[in-house]
Amino acid sequence: MAQTQHSGDSRGDDSPVYAGGYAQTPYSQSPSMQQPAYGQAYRTQQQYAGATYGTAAPTVMDTQSTYSYERARRVSVTRAYAEMTVGLAVTAVVAVLTQMTGALESFLATTGSLGWIGLAIVQVVMAVALGARVMSMRPATARVVFYLYAALMGFTLSSIFYVYDLGSIGLTLGLCVGFFFALTMLALTTKKDMLKAGPILLVALLVLIVGETILMFTSPSDSTLMAVSAIGLLIFAGLTAYDAQKTRALFASYAGSPEAVERLSILCALNLYLDFVNMFLYLLRLVGSRN
Repeated sequence: MAQTQHSGDSRGDDSPVYAGGYAQTPYSQSPSMQQPAYGQAYRTQQQYAGATYGTAAPTVMDTQSTYSYERARRVSVTRAYAEMTVGLAVTAVVAVLTQMTGALESFLATTGSLGWIGLAIVQVVMAVALGARVMSMRPATARVVFYLYAALMGFTLSSIFYVYDLGSIGLTLGLCVGFFFALTMLALTTKKDMLKAGPILLVALLVLIVGETILMFTSPSDSTLMAVSAIGLLIFAGLTAYDAQKTRALFASYAGSPEAVERLSILCALNLYLDFVNMFLYLLRLVGSRN
């Protein structure tokens, strides 16, 4: 963070200002007439160079530095969203292939409910481990783990094809894409600081998970499911805006380290990926038509 904040100032202060000097003239016949003239000309030129070039050069260099910094940050944010998009594409392809081949049915027929619980545990462990260790992993390794996680998510999400009809899934996916894009653009263009809402949203998410688990056993009704889904949709909408601003802030902090930026692109892609997937599932519960 410190390097990023002071890079523009150091360039402005260290910018060389060229003020040329003159060697002493060999004429010595009339020193009383020549020395004042040349001295005055030299001082005038020094003043002109200091007043004009001395102030303009740092301004130009500061402007160029700011432009380069903003461009690098935009490229970094774009990279994170590109990684997220690839992860979503992997999930969609694996989900469709799993449904077409019946691989999930075969897996559950062999392993039973333990297989389903095992899939959930493996996904949670992979997501937590990747989020915690991504900054110490090689970027290529982190990227592979992220895509493996996306593929495993696709294998699990293929179950929605047995619950909802294909038209509802397509409609929900389109709504989710538009909703996600609007929230992202709002978060990246507004001057309102969403980062302060992060702890509140995380606490709300934990409460939602615990409450949803309890209600699943105590009051598993359609009205309860709809209410929980609406609350979950609102929470992940807020997390989407929060993660969008967090992505921009993280890249601003590590703008001077290309390797750190590459690792951060995986971490931010994972957060945005989880926001999108959960928002899609809660929205599907609200508007989807069951088979």
